[in-house]
This record gives sequence, C-alpha cells and structure tokens, in this order.
Amino acid sequence: MASVSQGEGPISGINVTPLVDVVLVLLIIMMVTATSIVAETIPLELPQAATGEEAAHVLIAVSLDPEGRIFVDAEPADVSGLRTRLRALRTAGSEVHAVVGADAQTRHEHVVSVIDILRGERVFKFAIQVKPPEGLP
Repeated sequence: MASVSQGEGPISGINVTPLVDVVLVLLIIMMVTATSIVAETIPLELPQAATGEEAAHVLIAVSLDPEGRIFVDAEPADVSGLRTRLRALRTAGSEVHAVVGADAQTRHEHVVSVIDILRGERVFKFAIQVKPPEGLP
C-alpha cells in the first residue's frame, strides 16, 4: 500500500468493492420482500394449512378474490391477460414459477381454472398460497 509520504501524491482511486457489496445486499433484500409485498396488496382470507412452506423463485403471483376475479401481481387481469403475462415470462427464457393465492371463500372452480391456465401455458412449478394455523411458526 502506497503512502502519501513516499511522494506519489494522494490516492485518487475509488474502491468500488464495498459499493458493489452494499448494492447486492440491497438487491437481495428487495427480491426477497417483493413477493410478500405484492401478495399482501390483495386482501385475501387465505385458507390455513399446517404443511405450508416458503416458495422460492417466484416470477408471477396470481390472486383470486372471493368473487373469482383474477389479479396478476396485484393488478386486475382477465384470462387473456394472464395468458399474455405467462407467455411473455416464458419467452424471456426463464423457467416460470408461480404462486396462486385464493381467498378461502373463492369457489373451487375458479382456482381449478387458474391452475388449468397455468398448466396450459406450460407452467408446471407453482404453489398454493396458504397461511399457517395460529400457534405454528
């Protein structure tokens, strides 16, 4: 390490390694929290399940309200809009992972139709969003 007393002048370079470290940590935090933030913007009374676990690598969140209306990443959508989003994600080159969240009062046929759309668009990796029963971590 050179010092100023050796006559080389002041150090004028910037060490970007700490900056990159901070930016990457912030990016990871944003990616982890983005899914939970989007999922919580639609007020749903999720069904309880004792065997639920965190989903990893979610690219799209599909929510159904009690009336069966579809929301894609917290934005209202119809069946064609959902298909368009799925096709766009699939053509981007990545494997599409989805989370389907439905209100406990949503009719079963609406959930099945969304799952059918996902499978029809070759999205085979999806999870059903549930909340854990009270008392479980």
